[in-house]
Order: sequence, then C-alpha cells, then structure tokens
Amino acid sequence: MSDLDLSEGDDEGGTVVLTFRVPGELEGQRLDRFLEWRIPRLSRERAREIVEACARREDGGPRAAWERVRAKEIVRLVRERFREPDAPREIGIVHQDDVLTVIDKPAGLPVHPSATYHKNTLTNVLSERFGDDAPHIAHRLDKETSGLVACAIPGPYEVRIKKQFEARTVSKVYLAIVRGVVADDTRSISLPMRRATSGLHMCMEVHADGVEAITELEVLSRRADRTLVRLTPRTGRQHQLRVHMAAVGHPILGDKLYGPGAQDIFSSVIEQGMTEAFLAQLGHTRHALHAHQLSIDHPLTGERVTFESPLPPDLVALLEAG
Repeated sequence: MSDLDLSEGDDEGGTVVLTFRVPGELEGQRLDRFLEWRIPRLSRERAREIVEACARREDGGPRAAWERVRAKEIVRLVRERFREPDAPREIGIVHQDDVLTVIDKPAGLPVHPSATYHKNTLTNVLSERFGDDAPHIAHRLDKETSGLVACAIPGPYEVRIKKQFEARTVSKVYLAIVRGVVADDTRSISLPMRRATSGLHMCMEVHADGVEAITELEVLSRRADRTLVRLTPRTGRQHQLRVHMAAVGHPILGDKLYGPGAQDIFSSVIEQGMTEAFLAQLGHTRHALHAHQLSIDHPLTGERVTFESPLPPDLVALLEAG
C-alpha cells in the first residue's frame, strides 16, 4: 500500500471501514486537517464532524479532531454502508468491430469504479453487456462530461490505442456552452497550467510556472447570455478546457469547480445535494461539456477514423433557453 492508498472493506454489523495511510510529509497534522486534505470535497467543519463521528482506533475507541497524525499510521473511519448513488446506465454504441468500440457515454455515469461508485460505472456496464468479451476503456472522461469514449479488446490493440492517447496523436473536439457572449469568432488560448496551490487539491490553475496548455476555440452559436463553442485541446492537461474558459472570463455553465462561487459550491452540492439556489447559481445541473468528435488511427488497420456524437438533449435545451 502506498502513502496515498485508500482501501474499503466490510466490518461487522454492516459497516464500512475506510483506511488512509498518512504520508511522511503530513506527520504532525491535526487529524481533521489531514482528513480535509485527503478528501478534498470536505469543508473544515465537515472534516471535524466526520472525525468525531467515524474516526476509530484499532480497539474501536473514538479519536479526537485535534489529535496529531503520525507518519505511515493508518487512519480508520468506520461508517454505516451507504447505498451507491444512482447514475444513468444507458450507453450508445457509435461504432463496434472486432477490435474497436466507441461508446457515447451519458453525463453522470462515472467511467471507472471508486469508493462511491461500482455498479453504476461505464466499466461495469460494459462488463454486464459484453461479459468476458467486454472491451477495455482506453482513456478517461469526467463523470459529468458526456460523449465519446474509445474502447478496445484487451491485448495489443488496447495497448495501441492507449499509446496514441499517451503520445497525443488522438484528435479530440468538445462542444461547450459557456457564460456570456464570446466576442471573437475564433481564438487560440495559450495559458500554462499547474496544480492549484490552495483550495481543493484536484483543481488546476493558470500560472506562469505551469506547463504548456493550448486550446483552440471556435464560436458556433451565440445567445443573449451564453455561447456554444467548439473547443479543440492541443495539449491534454487535467481540466484544461474548464480552466481555460474560466480564465478568459467565460466559464462553462454548470461548472462547480471553476464557475461562480468556485469550489465552495462544489462542497456545498456534495454535502447538501442540488438545490434550487445552487442550480440558479450554476446555470445547469452539470458542466455543459460534451466530447463531440474523436479521431484515432484504427488499431487494426492503421487507417485514420473519425467518430462524432451530437450535442445531447439537455445541452440543446440549455442553449435554447439562453
């Protein structure tokens, strides 16, 4: 187990035990602050509440939020097992042959299993649908992002596709509905990015010391207070499109991390669920980003092939409401 591993298992009485190993650099941190760092969606107050309710010693005794953690110790949280959240499980098959399968993933369906999702994931849906012959997913797509996902049968063909993604020879085009009216018909956004140094640790930020990040933008349709744009990432940084659009003053509608009230609203929605007030602030229930086009070299023939997925109904309605 690495310093950052998280494991989950059943304990007696229908409870779940979550374990976190403490990295050496965090030795001496308060237990609640360590938990806040390890589970970034938590607020400081919520982390303290979870410690008081769930943190246990090996003998089952409670732990206090103010306790200091030790390097390599295992922090244990014991809680009642929760029901896996619902997620859409109907997938579209854009293309399928003996080697390559291209999926049209609905928004809200996670790609890979996590501590929260297992059954309701694209990985499991493919396993249920295809059994032992299920294709393997070749790349990631955020849970809230809809659109194209390339898969291949396990073995050398899967490796060939994944190497194309690693080498960035795959061409990807996204459609997004952003806040405000974008003035320029086309624009190249070149803003270096790095991991954010404050706030939620999964977030990225524009910074002069970051790595190169380039996005090509084309306006497709303007409305009174929103714009449909075509986004082509020339680099593949985490959250690149969302960060770039926020940085140029046109965050993607529905973005809980980089839109108005960034990060605070993310934690609030996680803890309280989507409310009318949050929806009014966000503008949509999920970030309005769709993986529209994917061009790859077919792993069997080497021929360049292109697949497309149209803007889904929820984003069509969102655009027309502007």
